[in-house]
Formats: sequence, structure tokens, C-alpha cells
Amino acid sequence: MSASPARAAAFDILLQVEQQAAYASELLHSSRYATLTSADHGLATELVMGVLRWQSLLDTRIAEHASQPLRKLDPQVLIALRMAVYQLLFLDRVPQRAAVHESVELVKRARKRSAVPFANAVLRKFVDIENRREPGSIENMQSASDLAEASAHPLWLVERWIQHYGLPATQKICLYDQQPPATTIRLSDPSIEAELTGAGVVLAPGKLLRSARRVVSGDVTGTAAFREARIFVQDEASQLVALLLGKGQNILDCCAAPGGKTRVLAELSPTARILAAELHPHRAKLMQRLVSAANVEVVTGDIRNLPIDQFDRVLADVPCSGTGTLARNPEIRWRLKPEDLTDLQSRQQAILEAAMQQVSSRGRLVYSTCSLEREENEEVVEAALRQNPAFTAKPAQEELSRLEKEGELACANPEELSTGVYVRTLPGLHPSDGFFAAVLEKV
Repeated sequence: MSASPARAAAFDILLQVEQQAAYASELLHSSRYATLTSADHGLATELVMGVLRWQSLLDTRIAEHASQPLRKLDPQVLIALRMAVYQLLFLDRVPQRAAVHESVELVKRARKRSAVPFANAVLRKFVDIENRREPGSIENMQSASDLAEASAHPLWLVERWIQHYGLPATQKICLYDQQPPATTIRLSDPSIEAELTGAGVVLAPGKLLRSARRVVSGDVTGTAAFREARIFVQDEASQLVALLLGKGQNILDCCAAPGGKTRVLAELSPTARILAAELHPHRAKLMQRLVSAANVEVVTGDIRNLPIDQFDRVLADVPCSGTGTLARNPEIRWRLKPEDLTDLQSRQQAILEAAMQQVSSRGRLVYSTCSLEREENEEVVEAALRQNPAFTAKPAQEELSRLEKEGELACANPEELSTGVYVRTLPGLHPSDGFFAAVLEKV
């Protein structure tokens, strides 16, 4: 018997993530897997994201029953074992026999037949001894090492979050990262909500923004509105960043792809000229399809090399570590290294200072990341302000009050979204991904 379509798809995706540094969410929504039934796609998503979220814990459990170090295993064998152990630990509805048998079939499918007896022995031993031993409760962990182990996060990340945000906040961040995040969309046209309801999609109000909707049930990506790019899946904190920039007449989006924030800017300022710059040609091409507003011009180029112009609004949502999006992109935690933050910071600094050159007098610039790390956030902004004294940071509470008066905010306590002069959301403390934003004004 061959492996089921869902497990075969999950295995192939996890192997690409492992060997090609691919992103799981992009692969899951690629055309290659569009023919999976809704049930199979749901199971494949559960397996892929579950294995990536809990990878270190799964490896620890596998190592307890393996006769050789995991580093010596072929990646195909290790991935098949992770998939089986994830199902045995977390998916009560999957029979133990099916989880074991199909993972062994995946080893055969990968042409690693010599490893079949080993995989079978590890999984049989696991079933006999583990008896569904549950992971420790994340909320009860009082040390960095215990919290990192229980929540399947790298210790170095947990240690720095405890240092910056405290233990209770870090517990909440880690707990949020281990759960499927909400799917949210921005509704600029109220008629689309009725259309989605008619297509079987159940929506709930946004928790941060009045224009946001959360998908309670149904497949929003299978609707005509999504296929025709009339709606866009976008986290509420990401939408908030674009709203902070405000309305303008001449707008530059420096690192624009995939285009969610550009779409919000086009909706806010429908008569403005909007230049959306993207470094990578393939991402710029995709963005041209997703952002169809007549007032948006997509160009392929590096903001650091663009001719100097004068824009009254500039958005610099820079490439970053993505540590605020680990619930959505769990593979990041296993790739990122502490030294990567230094390299990212230098690039972010260069992008921000280039963006500052494009801002007209009395103009506004929003610098943002989906990172939780000070090196990519406060340190970048503070260094840029020292080098560019014509700019000042506007107080976050002042900007949030403006959005509240404009009817954009749905949260009861907007001040909770600010840390000093900056806007910040933390996963688990806020109902969104983790984002950082600084609103800078040229005087």
C-alpha cells in the first residue's frame, strides 16, 4: 500500500523545506498541490506545520528510541519519523497503526529501503514505551531551557526574549507560535463580505482593525474574490503598518512584495501616485498580478540605487528575520542564527537611510519589520536618526489616537500597542503576528 496523497504531499514539502530552504506556506498554496481534496490539503497542512513547529521536541523523542545519532540519518528517513511521531503525539484522530505504517511507506517511496527495518523498529518502540506522553505545559515553564524545550524553540531566542520582554510575555509568545494563526483579510468593499458568506466562508470582526475580518470557517482561498485578487490574506498587524503611513499624494513603497501593504496604501489614497519598488524580478512580477490598482506602478529595483525623488509618504517595510511570524513560518526558527542579526541590521540600516533621502520636507516615513529583535528595530531607527537629524520619531500613542479617531482601530486599549515612541505587537500578547513600526517625520 502506498502512502496517502496528504502524507505524500506533506513529506515532499518538508523535504523541500529541509533541502532547498523553501517556505512551507508558499509550497502548500502552490499549483502543484491544488488538486488535493479539501480534506487531504487540510491534513497535509496540519502535518507540515505541526512537524515544523515541534521539530526539536520530535527529534528529542525520536533520539530516545533510535540506535544511531539523528545527524547520521538520511533526511528522508528523519522526516518520515518526524511525521509519524507528530501524529502519535498530537493527532488523536489518527490511528497509531496508520501513522506508523504510512511513515514506513514514505521511507520506501523515498527509495531508502535499507532504512525500513530501522524506521519500523524506532516507531514500534515509540508506540510501546511513549503511550502518548504529552509535552510539558508551556505556561508552567520557569526557566529559559525548560521553556525552549517544551515549546520547541531555539534556546538562544527564548533567552533573548526573556531578557527583552520578561518571562510571562515570552511564555505567551512561545505558546502563540505553537498554534495555527488566524487567517485574516482586509475588506475595502462591504459587498465582498456578503459574497464570501454566500460561498460558505464564515467571518468574524477583526480584533485590531475595523476593516479586518477573521476567517472562522470555510476556505477563503477557494473563492472567486480571492482568485480575482479582490481580497488578500494579510495579518492585522501588517495592515496596521500601512495605515500608520496615512494618506498621501506621492507615495513610495520601498520593499513592496508581496503587495499587501501596497494594496492598503492604494485604497487609502486612490488618487495618489504610488511607486512600489521590489528588488527581485519574480516577486515584482507576482505583485503586478496581485495589485491591480491603476495608481500603482511596480518597478524592479534596489531602493539603495533608485534615483532620488521627493515623496510625501515613504514605507520601508524591510527584509528581516521574521521572528514575529514563527506561528505562520515555523521553519524560520531552525534556520536563523544569532550572527544573522548583524548582517540583517546592516542591510536594514542601508535601506532606511536610502529611504530617508526620498522624503520631502514635512513628509512621513514608516520603518517596519515583522521581527521581535532590538537589533532590527530600535537600534536601526536610533542609528538612522543620529545620522539624519532632520527626522524625528512621532509618538506612537499620538499616531494610534489618530487612527482611533479615523475609525480604523477596533481594539479597546490602543495604548497597549505602543512601546515608548514605537508601535509594537507581540504574538500572544496581541491577537496578531509580531510587528514593529516607527513613524518618522522630516522637519
